Amino acid sequence: MNLIDLHPAAADMHQLVREGMARQPRQLPAWFLYDAEGSRLFDQICEQPEYTLTRTEIALLNASAAEIATRLGSGVIVEFGAGSARKVGPLLAALQPAAYVALDISASHLRDALAALQPAHPRVPMLGICCDHSQLDALPPHPLLEGQRRLGFFPGSSLGNFNRQEAVQLLQRFRHLLAGGPLLLGLDHPKPAQRLEAAYDDAAGISAAFARNLLQRLNQDLQADFNPERFRYRARWQADHSRVEMALISCCDQQVSIDGQRWDFAAGEPLVTEYSVKYSPAMAAALAQEAGWRCAARWHDAADSLSLHLLEAAD
Repeated sequence: MNLIDLHPAAADMHQLVREGMARQPRQLPAWFLYDAEGSRLFDQICEQPEYTLTRTEIALLNASAAEIATRLGSGVIVEFGAGSARKVGPLLAALQPAAYVALDISASHLRDALAALQPAHPRVPMLGICCDHSQLDALPPHPLLEGQRRLGFFPGSSLGNFNRQEAVQLLQRFRHLLAGGPLLLGLDHPKPAQRLEAAYDDAAGISAAFARNLLQRLNQDLQADFNPERFRYRARWQADHSRVEMALISCCDQQVSIDGQRWDFAAGEPLVTEYSVKYSPAMAAALAQEAGWRCAARWHDAADSLSLHLLEAAD
């Protein structure tokens, strides 16, 4: 197992914070949430009873892995936003790929994930690449990738963290990174508002802690002076956009400093930590078409609440 660290430099974070704080509403890139502590908290979110997405997707992968592997064909699996790499196991077992390449924003989390996964699949060479895959122009050269067909894997409905224009651009980027290879894309479907809001604001408070950890990261990495207790967490379904908005809401009029620059928050003003767009199968097909893909196959759970879409380059 090898790891290549292409983690964005601190200077990039400074610029992204300035841009995000100037937006209305204020919003920072979702990948800021995933430092080592944020990644650990997200793993806990996936275990909460209200958050069914991970369990449903893993069950669907287990049930459909053999058929999916046949449709994917041979090559190297490239997983975007691998996190704890909990979902790729059924594909590794069914496909026995030439290699598994995992991309994630947290180097420590990626290293731990591959170390845990490798013993279960000793015959599959593994490579970790620490990067922001939404900004990656090319996969770094490596012997495991040379001359190999690339099979993309993007589960967890992570595409929902991006608005439509960003999602189209990301799918176009994946087409380039995969060099003509297919993409297995996991997308969650729209559901009743009460169910979705509970999924992203669990009773145990893990989702709230996950969001507040963003402020701790800004304090640590960018010398900010946020007081997390002065912000409350909110998850709200926005039907017009088919998305859940997750935000930290200022509890009072306050001023914060980030890297020496001061920003005013009014009472009730949100700092959006992320969105989670939910896609119906028709919405997913239209998005894929706009990005130059076509939906070649779809697998879904019994309730049709989540889909795995096999996308192939349209030309």
